[in-house]
Amino acid sequence: MMKILDRYILKAHFGSFIFAFVTIIFVFVLTFLTKFLDRLIGKGLDFGVIVEVVVLQSAWMVGFAVPMAILVSTVMAFGGFANSSELTVMRSGGISVYRLVAPVMLAALVLSLLMERFNNVMMPEANFRANVLFTDISRMKPGLGIEENAFSDVIKGYSIMVRDIDDRTGELHGLVLYDRARPEVRSVILASKGMIEFTSDYRYLVLTLQEGQIHELVLPAMERYRKMEFSKHRYVFEATGYGFERTDQNSRKRGGKELSASDLLATATEFQTKSDAAGLSIRKGIDALEQQITLVGKKPSVSGSALVSLPPFLPGQAIESIDGMIGNVTAQIDEIEKSREAANSYMVEYHKKYSLAFACLAFAMVGAPLGVMARRGGFGAGAALSLFFFVLYWVLMIGGEKIAGRGLLSPAISVWLPNVVLAGAGSFLLYRLASSTSGSGR
Repeated sequence: MMKILDRYILKAHFGSFIFAFVTIIFVFVLTFLTKFLDRLIGKGLDFGVIVEVVVLQSAWMVGFAVPMAILVSTVMAFGGFANSSELTVMRSGGISVYRLVAPVMLAALVLSLLMERFNNVMMPEANFRANVLFTDISRMKPGLGIEENAFSDVIKGYSIMVRDIDDRTGELHGLVLYDRARPEVRSVILASKGMIEFTSDYRYLVLTLQEGQIHELVLPAMERYRKMEFSKHRYVFEATGYGFERTDQNSRKRGGKELSASDLLATATEFQTKSDAAGLSIRKGIDALEQQITLVGKKPSVSGSALVSLPPFLPGQAIESIDGMIGNVTAQIDEIEKSREAANSYMVEYHKKYSLAFACLAFAMVGAPLGVMARRGGFGAGAALSLFFFVLYWVLMIGGEKIAGRGLLSPAISVWLPNVVLAGAGSFLLYRLASSTSGSGR
C-alpha cells in the first residue's frame, strides 16, 4: 500500500518538475541569447560554434534550475493534493504529513547527490571550456572580450577600458586607452564613445574614437607634454591573430569556477599557507624593528669621567634599516590581505558546490507546506511563493559571499546559511502543518 502511495506522490511531482526545469532553463538560455546572440551571429562563426557556446553555458543554468524546479514541483504537487482533498483523505487514513513528505525528501536526497557530482565534475569542465571558447571568439570579435570598467588587452599594444557598452549596437562609451607600443612616450587616449570593427575582408581591425583627447608625456625626463583634442580619430591594426582558432586548453590556467572541490581546497590551503608565512615574517620583522628603535633611542652612558656614546654612523644606519623594515612589514601586510581574500574566494566556491547541491533538500522541505498554504491560489500562488523563497535564498547566498570575501564571516557559515534558514523555515512550517492536521483530525 505504502509503495503504491509513494509512487503516486512521486508521479505527481515528476511532470511538474520536468515542466519547471525546462521552463527555467529556457528562461536562462533566452536571457543569455538576448545578451550575446547579436554579438555572435554574422561575425564569421560557424553555427556549430554558437551551439557549443550555448550548450557549455547551460551547465551553470542546470545547477540553478534543479533546486528551483524541485521547489516549484513540490509546491504544485502538494497544492494539488490539498485542493482536491486528497491530503484530507490520506490524513483520515492515519498517514502523517511526515510520511507523505518522506518519498519526496528521499528523491531530493538522490538529486542532491547527483548534483554534487555534477557540480564537482561536469560544471567546472564546462565553465573552463566555455571561457576558453569565449577567449578564442574574442580574438575574432574583440568587442566581445571587453568588459565594462575593467582593463582589457584585446587590442595588441594597448590597454583599453570602457565605462559602458551598448549591447544592441556594440558602441563603446567612456573609453580610456593606454598606449604600450611606445615605451619612450607615455600616451593616454580618452574618448566619449567609439567602435571596434573589422574591415569587410577581416584583414584589419579598426578602432574609431569620437570626441576625445590624446595626452603624451616624453619619458624618462618628462621634459615635454602634449595635449591634442579630436572630434574623430581612427586607429587601424592588422587583424593577424584575431581569427577564430582553438586554443590549447592545457596552456590556460583555470579560475575558481573551473576547479573541482579538491582543487579548490588545495588552492585555498596554498594561499592560507602564504598568509601564515607572511604573518610569521611580520612578527620577526617587528621584533627586529623594536631592537633597532631601542638602539637608536639609547642614551649615552657615563662611566666615571668618560662619556661613552654610539659611533656617529650607527644611528643613521639604524634609521635607514628601520625605514626598510617598515616597508617590508607593509608589503607583508598587503600580502596577507591578498592571500586571505584569495583563500576566502576559493573556499566560497568550494562550499557552494555542496551547498547548492543540497539546496534540493531544503527546497523540498519548504515546498510541501507552501503547497498546502497556496492550495486556493493554484499555480499562480505556488509560483509566486516559490519565487519569493528562491529570491530569499539567493539574496542570502550573494550577501554571504560578499561578507565572506571581506573576511567578516567564515565562508562555510556564509555559504551554508541560506540552506539552514530554508531548512529551518521548512521544518517549522511542516510542524505547524502536522499540528493543524492532527488538531483537525481530532
